[in-house]
Parts: sequence; C-alpha cells; structure tokens
Amino acid sequence: MKGEEIKSTLMEYNLQSWSKQKSINPISVEKAEGIYFWDYDGNRYSDMSSQLVNMNLGFGNPAISQAIKNQVDQYCFVGPSYGAESRAILAKKIIGLMPDNMGKVFFTNAGAESNENAVKIARMFTGKHKIFSRYRSYHGSSFGAGNLTGEPRRYTLEPGVPGFVKFFDPYVYREGIEFDSEELASSYYLKKLEEQIQYEGPDSVAAIVMETITGSNGILIPPKGYMPGVRALCDKYGILMICDEVMTGWCRTGKMFAFEHFEVKPDIVTFAKGVTCGYVPLGGVVVSKEIAAYFDDNLLSCGLTYSGHPLSCAAGVACVNYYEEADILTNVNKVGQVLGEVLEELKQHHKSVGDVRYIGLFSAVELVKDKETKEPLVPYGKDPKGIMGKITGLLKERKFMTYTHENMVLVAPPLIITEEQLREELKKLDEVLTIVDQELLTYA
Repeated sequence: MKGEEIKSTLMEYNLQSWSKQKSINPISVEKAEGIYFWDYDGNRYSDMSSQLVNMNLGFGNPAISQAIKNQVDQYCFVGPSYGAESRAILAKKIIGLMPDNMGKVFFTNAGAESNENAVKIARMFTGKHKIFSRYRSYHGSSFGAGNLTGEPRRYTLEPGVPGFVKFFDPYVYREGIEFDSEELASSYYLKKLEEQIQYEGPDSVAAIVMETITGSNGILIPPKGYMPGVRALCDKYGILMICDEVMTGWCRTGKMFAFEHFEVKPDIVTFAKGVTCGYVPLGGVVVSKEIAAYFDDNLLSCGLTYSGHPLSCAAGVACVNYYEEADILTNVNKVGQVLGEVLEELKQHHKSVGDVRYIGLFSAVELVKDKETKEPLVPYGKDPKGIMGKITGLLKERKFMTYTHENMVLVAPPLIITEEQLREELKKLDEVLTIVDQELLTYA
C-alpha cells in the first residue's frame, strides 16, 4: 500500500483515539530511525514527544529488535503460570533497580492496567476501599484507570466507581498565593491534603496515587518537601503511597525513576511505556516486600492472559540493558540542561509563554493570554476556537511532531537526542511561538 491508500483505508475502517473522526489526517509512516520518521513522500519528521512519551530510545534500536527476534525463534508465548526466561530476568532486573523495600513485580500490558491492578492490590492488602488521586492527573482511560484519572478525560466514565477521591495538585504557578519558598508551598498543600484525609476518614483510605511528576497535564514538579510530606502522611494514617511512573520512569527525568529525585520509598510503583519503548506492549506493578509477603498466604486476585508476555519481557530486558550500557542518564542530564536553558529563553522572549517546566527531557510550555493575569490561552477542558490545534498544525508544518494538552505544549524527545538535534528543533518551536504572539493571542 502507498501512503494515501494507507490513510484512506484507516479513515474508513479505523477509529482513532481522542479524535473527532472527520478531522483526523494521519501521516502514513514509511520508515523511522533514531528521533526521525519519514512519510511516503520522503518528508522527514522529528519526534519531539517520543510518540506518546514512550519511545525513550527512539526508532530502530537494533538491540531491542534482535532481542524480540531471538524470543520469536525460541517461542512467542507461554502463559503467566509457566517459567519464561525473559520474564524471570526482567523481573529480577526491575527489582534490582528499585529501593531496598521493594519485593516483587506483577506484569501487565500497559499503564492503565498497571494502575488498575495497583488499586486492586492496595485494596486487598489494606482492606480499605478509598483511593486518593489528583485532579490534574492521567492514569489511563480504561474504566478503573479512567476513574483514577482526574482531568476531563474521566468525564465520559461518570457516574464512576465508588471510592475514588480527588485532591488538588501542588500547582504553584496557578495557586494565586505568593509563597516565600517551595517548602512553604509544600506545607500549604500537605495541610490541605491531611485535612481532606481526615474528612474522608483515614480508616477508609487504602492509597494515595500520584504521577510522581504530573505528565500531560503540565509537567508539574512537586515543590521541595512535598513528596516526603506525602510519605509521612501515608505512614501516619496507614495509607499506601503509589507512584505512577508510567511516563516518568526509565530515565525520562534524569533518574531511572522520578521518585529518586525526592528521596522517598513508595509502597507500590507502576510502570509501562519506556520499559520496552513501545516496541512491544508491557507494563507492571512493583510492590513492597511487605505487600509481596502478604500474598504468600492470601490470594492475589489479579490475572491477565498476557501478563509477562515473553516477547514483551525480552524487549524489556534489552531496553533495561541499553539504558545502562549506553549510559542514557548521562545524555538525559546533559541535553536536558540545554533544554531547560532554551525554554527559559523562550519564556523571556515570548509574551504568550507564561511558564516553562522541565526536568531531564520532560518539559511543558504553558501558554497564556496575559503574563500578568496568567489567564490560560484556552479555558480548562475546552478549546472552542481550536487554538491549540492550530499550534499543533503550525509545528507539524515545520515537521516538529508533538502534542498539546489543555494550554500546554509538550516537549519530551527521545532520550538519545543530541544537543545539536535539540537546538535545531527548538528553533522551530520559537518560530511558532512568534506566530502565537503576533496572531493567535488576538484571535484567542
């Protein structure tokens, strides 16, 4: 099939996620390598969002491909109750990367399944039923993970599952309070969280679930003291701390896992995306030694046909090996520093840029109508004039491929990107922001 035939066939027979189907215009991809992919007309595009913040090692990594081929030659599948070498090796490697309190991993197929099973495990272990999660969060779109999610993508699932409670994020930029320090901001948010725990009844709360660093909803980095404070509240009230590392895990933020930045030890960690970089679907739930021991004599009522799929685990072993052998963290921290410097320059130069937030190669540009009032470029949960779609289109014209969410432009390139490649691409973002300043601010 040629490019146009692929596109027309998809549009006729395939439902595309998060889209009005008449408005989609998919690029038919002929080949891909590194941070780039090409359409059937030979146009080269730069993947500045790592697809869905999952292709951390880019396209065409030979080590991952070869590992999958080797597993195919041995066998493609045996059920979760059988011994598969790739499953055993990957489980051991993952536990070896975790804090010393962590014990075992339950494999899933994706981030949503990871978060749903984490909730089930928390409820089984604690005997409690309420689950706290934040408003500006995305934990997946399946029914359970969608109820865990706080942002507008949960609306179609409502009325939802009983027991899910939302609380406010430490979103300092939009708080309307001028805190003298990050520590004071953390104190404010932690007091409000503790108050809500008390109102809900601590004896009914099984877990607090957080994206360690909020992803698509704005790259919201917790202020100093916040994560240790949440850990202390969990300890005080006998609540499990669950860190969703689906986006932030696997070197994305300059650490193997984002919770390492904050020197906390979660009770449960969920992961997906970068564990295989999208080459084959895989996710997982890592539980503490205490939780793991509980299920020695109590039924683990979790099960998936494809839990620990041998092909996926083979890809996972290759990915984890590559992160370490290629010293990906060093590149993330080196190039990530450049990303932060350039984004700060864009913030200074463009009146539409209210804030920039970044850590490692994980960043967002927050667009506003007015820097003083901080009014978002588009209202929360709405884009009646299609402003953000226009911005995505302008970037696409320049072959800078990423996505927007609310009033944010996400910049999260593959972790193999070089400084030269990054600077070349950010010039395109600069051009588009100039157009936003000159034309779209008035239109908005």
